Amino acid sequence: MAIVNEDEVLYQNGFGVSDISNDAPYSENTLQNIASVSKTLIGIALLKAQEMGKLNLDDPISKFLTFDVKNPDFPDQAITIRHLATHTSSITDGDIYGEKSYILKSPRDSIQSDSIKIPEEFNPPSDHTSMQVFLESLLSEKGKWYSQEVFLNETPGQLFEYTNLGATLAALVLEAATGEKYSEFTKKHILEPLKMESSGWYFDEIDFSRHTKLYASKTEQIPFYSLITYPDGGLITSISDLSKYLVELIRGYSGNGTLLTEASYSELYKLQLGDENFEERDAESPYNDEYNFGIFIGFSAQDYVGHTGGDPGVSSFMFFNTKNKIGRILLINTDLTSDEGVQQFFSIWDKLEEYQQKLN
Repeated sequence: MAIVNEDEVLYQNGFGVSDISNDAPYSENTLQNIASVSKTLIGIALLKAQEMGKLNLDDPISKFLTFDVKNPDFPDQAITIRHLATHTSSITDGDIYGEKSYILKSPRDSIQSDSIKIPEEFNPPSDHTSMQVFLESLLSEKGKWYSQEVFLNETPGQLFEYTNLGATLAALVLEAATGEKYSEFTKKHILEPLKMESSGWYFDEIDFSRHTKLYASKTEQIPFYSLITYPDGGLITSISDLSKYLVELIRGYSGNGTLLTEASYSELYKLQLGDENFEERDAESPYNDEYNFGIFIGFSAQDYVGHTGGDPGVSSFMFFNTKNKIGRILLINTDLTSDEGVQQFFSIWDKLEEYQQKLN
């Protein structure tokens, strides 16, 4: 966990264990994937590419893709990069995403994974494919997994529908526009400038000895896995590194960021949606990151900006308050599969808020 403001890291620490079998401690330098908090990097990357003249947020994605992605109910309505970035593209994930996108690190883990009670399905390393092939298989009419149900019966740009596929498609568009792999582009323009030296998108980019084990319960370990759709949730990082990123996000909100120009940060944090884009909105929860959206970053109705994340063995929260400019991060390496676990998670989160008031 960590508490930061726009000037520095105020507090960071690790608690519990990263490996139950040998009681190895979980520290601020322990590494793990952070699930959908990773999507915030897509927003930064798109705006950096726009600064470079490689794309414009209002460009149709067809300008960059080698395969057609169109809503079958509205085939003449272009899907734009901004639609992807605000989750209004009319693309949905469907069941195939959870069934096909998670890839085991080792073939020997296939037997172990069959007994784990989680909603996602793990696939052997031999099933790994490129982002482009995966997305084309799902979103193109010619794709082997294509179904019209992957699109809402809504005009692109109209209805908010959170989608991992749409986020990954935005990263693929960036690759086509810049001629660089998403992993390399984000490393060059985000990770390296912020000196997030322990972070990466692949196991071979990090010090794997520092990676935590992930757990379905206190006694059941989840095998190591990666995502074909890695931009939507696959960043591997530590509290120490992620704190640097949150400091930069707060600085950008205050007009003092270093990764993007002031104009780009203004676009990142501009509220992009309104009541007409939602079927319902939760104004009561301070950490509902889907009350409104910037460019791949969420806004609650109560002055918080950030993102939540959840994957097998991972839950993550990263938010800052727009009034006092203080941010918090909480990462855990265990599934939240019970009401008790959820209550404990929010108890820790609330305790961080109590402690940040003392620091402030």
